[in-house]
Amino acid sequence: MRNFLFRFINLIWGLFLFAVGIVLTMKANIGFAPWDVLHSGLSERTGISFGTISILIGLLICVLVVLLGEKLGLGTVLNMVLIGSFIDLLLKADIIPMARGFVPGLIEITLGLFVIAFGSYFYIKAGFGAGPRDYLMIVLRRRTRLSVGVSRGLVEGTAVLLGWLLGGPVGGGTVLAAFGISLCIQIVFSLLKFEPAAVQHETLTVTWQRLRKDMASN
Repeated sequence: MRNFLFRFINLIWGLFLFAVGIVLTMKANIGFAPWDVLHSGLSERTGISFGTISILIGLLICVLVVLLGEKLGLGTVLNMVLIGSFIDLLLKADIIPMARGFVPGLIEITLGLFVIAFGSYFYIKAGFGAGPRDYLMIVLRRRTRLSVGVSRGLVEGTAVLLGWLLGGPVGGGTVLAAFGISLCIQIVFSLLKFEPAAVQHETLTVTWQRLRKDMASN
């Protein structure tokens, strides 16, 4: 049970950091990150909050990847629900300042990308499953045999295109985020000597079985 709680805390902390990083990239005011362009465009068109749109998009992707044969984990579900909820809370609290000018915006979006990288470390380390958008990349790679980089690029590019068509804010920060997030993740993971491919992720069924076993043993 102690091990489960430790992993669960890592998961929640990682998702919170991920949300903080996203809000930082938004407040940089030089163009949103790829998926956030789509979320913003849909939010503007529908009047639904940014965080709720993020949750709904995650839900649709989860349904799609399940239909395509993928199995979801606890982390997938909480990723879908909590990141959007945390984003709404952070935006409502308005504790992260809006950057005024390109240089402050560049600093803020770079900080946001590193915070996202640290959030990814804690979230992936927990081993509760990949996020909905990560699964979309995985499905594309398996179905097309394209490289991970190309698959991720196609997913991110599609999100940007759809978001731009819906009126989402595309700018220099969008390009920086699309290419910079990989570099930031590489730097953070290298500093922490973390190999994400070595993590054994659990499905919802396995997590529930382990939790019941731990509870019974106590």
